[in-house]
Amino acid sequence: MVKIIVTTTNEIPGKKIVQILGVVKGNTVRARNIGRDIGAGLKNIVGGEIKTYSDMTTTAREESFNRMVNQAVDLKADAVIGMRFMTSMIMQGASEMLAYGTAVKLK
Repeated sequence: MVKIIVTTTNEIPGKKIVQILGVVKGNTVRARNIGRDIGAGLKNIVGGEIKTYSDMTTTAREESFNRMVNQAVDLKADAVIGMRFMTSMIMQGASEMLAYGTAVKLK
């Protein structure tokens, strides 16, 4: 198992960036379904967390993150710096979750 440091910062304490390997990214597109929408509509009336959407978002975030890390591993990176998540609507009812950062070699 390869261990890669992933951070939202642009530096890693105690380490020196010796090479920038490039931008790495991972994404996934998820669509809502009618069952979730009915439950969300009911929850909208009474308020509170819409757990099915929270779970779907968490799964999408983990999948995009893992794909980004796998791309960094393929580049033989030691770390990913400046990591961010971004989401965008692809079409009505479908959204993309994107994880991205800069793959680097450390000393």
